[in-house]
Amino acid sequence: NFITNVYHLLQWIILAYFFTINFLYLLFTVLSLVGLSRHRQLSTYILYKEMLHLPSLKPISIIVPAFNEEETIVENIHSLLALEYPNYEVVVVNDGSTDKTLERLITYFNLKKTFRVFRKVIDTAPIRGIYISHSYPKLVVVDKVNGQKADALNAGLNVARFPLFCAIDSDSLLDKYALLKIVRPFLEEPAKMVAAGGIIRLSNGCRIEYGQVKEVGFPRNLLAQFQTIEYLRAFLGGRTGLSMLKSLLIISGAFGLFQKKMVLDIQGYRRETVGEDMDLVIRMQKHLLEKKRPYQIRFVPDPICWTEAPEKIKTLTRQRNRWHRGLIESISYNRQMILNPRYGSIGFFAMPYYVIFEMMGPFIEFAGYILFLFFLFKGLINSQFALLFFTIALIFGIVISLFSILLEEYSACRYPRFQHILGLMVASFLENFIFRQYLTLVRVKAFFDFLMGKKEWGKMKRKGFSR
Repeated sequence: NFITNVYHLLQWIILAYFFTINFLYLLFTVLSLVGLSRHRQLSTYILYKEMLHLPSLKPISIIVPAFNEEETIVENIHSLLALEYPNYEVVVVNDGSTDKTLERLITYFNLKKTFRVFRKVIDTAPIRGIYISHSYPKLVVVDKVNGQKADALNAGLNVARFPLFCAIDSDSLLDKYALLKIVRPFLEEPAKMVAAGGIIRLSNGCRIEYGQVKEVGFPRNLLAQFQTIEYLRAFLGGRTGLSMLKSLLIISGAFGLFQKKMVLDIQGYRRETVGEDMDLVIRMQKHLLEKKRPYQIRFVPDPICWTEAPEKIKTLTRQRNRWHRGLIESISYNRQMILNPRYGSIGFFAMPYYVIFEMMGPFIEFAGYILFLFFLFKGLINSQFALLFFTIALIFGIVISLFSILLEEYSACRYPRFQHILGLMVASFLENFIFRQYLTLVRVKAFFDFLMGKKEWGKMKRKGFSR
């Protein structure tokens, strides 16, 4: 009787969790549709090319931390130097690379060492040299002792000259008009806007020339296909909805625009975490809410940053382990905000949501799989109920993924070929088998790695951008 009672209790807990999380996903999707519709209407009033001549456009410093990125660094910088924006600089921070990252930058961009003076607002690992190029006046390269990504970003903040800064990954490419699109919220709400994030799309399968995506393709690699669906679901279905609820806790480290003074006020990025992007956004909101200063942080769906997804399981495992450890660290460092009335909807909704469904979600899902197998072995599960539950779960997962594809087609239509859409639909079905379960295991292990104090970044092997 005791085992049966425990089974029924756990069954109801898992059912409640399942229906709650899927209700929230559907809510986010509906809100995303509303948000994308609004954004689309606003975008018709002014063309982005016309924004180039607006006197209110603030100059931007693009900060690019780089560690052992010799395969992609030149394409990335070509992409950044070709952006359509009237006044910006590119600050590349070579974070003690042990490969030929610095040598390639010096050779390709004709860099010369200089004695540039800057104000060291945030303490960082020592800077060994600052390089500039007469051929490319917008480019500045900072060479420093390795201190990991957050430290490199802080060094870039010290050197950056402009009031807004855009943080991007060195293995990413920005769309030509990405800066014009992501800066728009800062024009609409100049007094309140402190941060905005753009969408991350996968470059796997795309044709790239001189740092620009010339033709959008669909990856042949199955892992990359699954991640394409994940990214669409996370950004168009998730972050757009959370942004509408004013509950956005993360702006991807691959592409975000920030008010520099605001970030300097909280002493930049926290160096002790591998989830520096999420931690920064939470700390910014904590600071602003404590100061009772009105603010806005927004996700903007059309500025695109292209990045290369891992195509090998070992690399993907390292990446997702680090992501989940970063999420746990960010929540742990800022745990005093959870259910604290001082922090409004961030404390009462956003933080609890991330704790229950993002941080603890893998444990609940994993427990569901284990209990299902255990009680199936004991003969305590009604086979018809089990089949019905599995079917409903599968349908929910597929429907949410298909909605994300529809949101993509509605907002950008970046996959013009029918076979691409068909490929996305097939991937949205197949990812429910093995792939999602494997990532659940990876995230459960990441929790134990966090408890063991693991701080490793994890080596990321990349193919480099194809031409």
